[in-house]
Amino acid sequence: MFDVLIIGGGASGFYAAIHIAESNPNLKIGILEKGKDVLAKVRISGGGRCNVTHAEFDPKELVKNYPRGEKELLGPFHKYCSGDTVGFFQERGVNLKIEEDGRMFPESNTSQTIIDCFLEESAKLGIKVLKHSAVTNIEFIKESLSWNITTIKNEYHCTKLLIASGSSPKIWSILKNLGHTIVSPVPSLFTFNIKDQRITGIPGVSTIARVKILPKKRYQSNITVELKSKPIAEPLLETEGPLLITHWGMSGPAILKLSAWGANMLHDVKYKFDILVNWLPEFHEGAVIDYLLEIKEVEAKKTVLRTKTIEVPKRLWINLVKACGISDQIKWADITKIQLQGLAEQLTNCKFTVDGKSTFKDEFVTAGGVDLKEVNFKTYGSKKLPNLFFAGEVLNIDAITGGFNFQNAWTSGYLAAQGIVSEFKED
Repeated sequence: MFDVLIIGGGASGFYAAIHIAESNPNLKIGILEKGKDVLAKVRISGGGRCNVTHAEFDPKELVKNYPRGEKELLGPFHKYCSGDTVGFFQERGVNLKIEEDGRMFPESNTSQTIIDCFLEESAKLGIKVLKHSAVTNIEFIKESLSWNITTIKNEYHCTKLLIASGSSPKIWSILKNLGHTIVSPVPSLFTFNIKDQRITGIPGVSTIARVKILPKKRYQSNITVELKSKPIAEPLLETEGPLLITHWGMSGPAILKLSAWGANMLHDVKYKFDILVNWLPEFHEGAVIDYLLEIKEVEAKKTVLRTKTIEVPKRLWINLVKACGISDQIKWADITKIQLQGLAEQLTNCKFTVDGKSTFKDEFVTAGGVDLKEVNFKTYGSKKLPNLFFAGEVLNIDAITGGFNFQNAWTSGYLAAQGIVSEFKED
């Protein structure tokens, strides 16, 4: 018999357990973890360094990083935000540092520091951690408004139940049977698979770019009359930031942002779509043509391939030049008008076809989960069933990369803990 049982030994589960135990030391608290290790996602986050949070301390700005949950998180972030997270760890001897892009990591540069902090705190507070305890059933006892939880090992009973199981299809299925609506899960953070000669052989090249997702053609046209001007399709999504060319296509913050904001839409088209990349995001095609005409005059005797006067990585420049049919020996003086226009287009409106996705390292994030309309965001309690609470990615909330998903875990874990403790006081 437990006062509080938490399903899920991850970030939000441990955070909630610690805050519950500190607020009410008399409560018997247990964490049910299906695997042999707890805090697995904490361990691999940020390449093993743990991207704890982001140095954005204004709730109104912070919520803009959540494709799903932006509206719902504004109130919670006003109660518990990034600064509170920093304070939590500082009080326990774990100092965080801010990197240039705003991501925050432990000064030790290892996720083990965060894991050790949680394990030491939970042991000190008497929180029982039950590993190898995959949940097979959850039963609500109407008479006592309490819960029975069946695992592969044992059965447990508790007064308050907190679901912090992350993206678990099994738990979502159980919650659906209990009456909650589950938004169908789809991948959220992923990279784009692209096979194209313009980026082949140059993995590791990184630059700032603007990327647009183009709409799919909705119908086949039989019109063959050529229009004087090409119709311009409005992009479905657009972002700007660092883009990384990889062995399989494109990654980096610019791509990951698009994958998060377009999670449902890209799933619907089976991850087959076109993108436009502007390798010179501060310039449009016309301005680049004018600039290339100046280079044609000033650098007339030099070869185009070896004269990189444009701010793009050299290996990328060579591939884009070759894509325009400009050979190694062609000099700027001999470049044709069509080749010049083609080069300007490659630099500012470079079209690629995406065919599939790849998971971003080990940091898999899912869009989907418990419908947010069925959650009280003051307490993170269920609106459907009493004494049931949620925290973390079990809800239909996800963020772009950069520490934002963890901040959601900390905020929801803290407020769920406060909600649970306050109900014990009322009882």
